[in-house]
Amino acid sequence: MSTLYTHQSANIRKTWFLMAVFFAMVIAIGYFLNWYYGDPAIMYVAIVFALFMNVGSYWWSHKLVVAMTGAKPADPREHRELIQVVENLSITAGLPMPKVYVVNDPAPNAFATGRNPQNAIVAATTGLISILDRTELEGVMAHELAHVGNRDMFVSTVAVVLAGFIAIIADIFMRSMLWGGGSDRDSKAGVLFLVLGVIGIILAPIAAQMIQLAISRKREYLADASGALLTRYPEGLASALEKISNSSQPMKRANNATAHLFIADPFGSEKRTLGQKISNLFQTHPPATERIRLLRDMDK
Repeated sequence: MSTLYTHQSANIRKTWFLMAVFFAMVIAIGYFLNWYYGDPAIMYVAIVFALFMNVGSYWWSHKLVVAMTGAKPADPREHRELIQVVENLSITAGLPMPKVYVVNDPAPNAFATGRNPQNAIVAATTGLISILDRTELEGVMAHELAHVGNRDMFVSTVAVVLAGFIAIIADIFMRSMLWGGGSDRDSKAGVLFLVLGVIGIILAPIAAQMIQLAISRKREYLADASGALLTRYPEGLASALEKISNSSQPMKRANNATAHLFIADPFGSEKRTLGQKISNLFQTHPPATERIRLLRDMDK
């Protein structure tokens, strides 16, 4: 029978399986480029560039996210219940008390950011605070604290670095081919390997993006399970997600760069109406109905 612990363990395994596939892609591309160019230097340059860009954004991520979302520190008097909920859950989880922020937006949503628990920020919109009761608010904040405790910013940053590396390498390779770069391979096996390699290079950025999004979705499932484990009341988060998903209103500052940080799609349900099965492959969030179903299954 499924329990909170089995759901949590299953999502951890799935996340690291996806990360392993990601690393395998990088190794395969590196092997092909070494064969094609006979010189791995270009790959090293791309790795350094990707690391510099993405690690830099990771280090300052919490400040960038606060600026992009327009979040402000929670007022101790006006948002006393929100602060108390976060404080109580932090003590229960054994985490440092994160900074609590509020986004003045009628769309119900919440997010967590920060490179580690010591620099963490959790935030809720005014719309979320206004529609949830205390147990539902606890469920949402437990979900956000689970992101902090699970080091999701680190995992997502690694995924971004790998996806960025693959995209840069693919672009450099295609440009070099247009200019006639690379070594000639006259044997049948060499030609076949070259054709397969080119096809792989073309498809790699798409596959990398899909894996990155899949990792993001698995971290949402993991945060749901971990949050439910923290509160011992999965129905609180399930009920909150139900209310959030019933709101089709997008956030005023919805942004693709920060969309994966929120508990629900900040663009709202209005963003997608056709081709649900196809579009879901490119979404940072799993379907709310599936998340609610899994949470309620934990109570059985």
